[in-house]
Amino acid sequence: MSMFSIFNISGSAVSAQSQRLNVVASNLANVDAVAGPDGNAYKARQVVFQTVPMGDDGSSGVKVNAISEDNTPGRRIHDPSHPLADAEGYVTHSNVSAVDEMVNMISASRSYQNNVEVMNTAKSLLLKTLQMGQ
Repeated sequence: MSMFSIFNISGSAVSAQSQRLNVVASNLANVDAVAGPDGNAYKARQVVFQTVPMGDDGSSGVKVNAISEDNTPGRRIHDPSHPLADAEGYVTHSNVSAVDEMVNMISASRSYQNNVEVMNTAKSLLLKTLQMGQ
């Protein structure tokens, strides 16, 4: 594996984790959402990663393969006075768990930071190698 493929691999991971952070932010923004006019509440979304070959040297990177919806039912709270309550008086909230999303956010941001650090380390090693040739 060449030193330059490290940038491709870490760059793909940074891009994938950035998309994951955007999905987490969307989930957190809708944690208290209730069913909309169509009768469906917001469903939590999760990022599905896929390994992709990055070159002839056998190295692999990562990309976002899909963004899937969690089909578990949302929380139903009995509140007959709510304008979006159904015939039985229940209001359906999103199925987003704030705790799970915070864990996802920390994990994604740490992965992002680690890959940026890998690229910075590779850059400094390449610069030192160039300085040795002077």
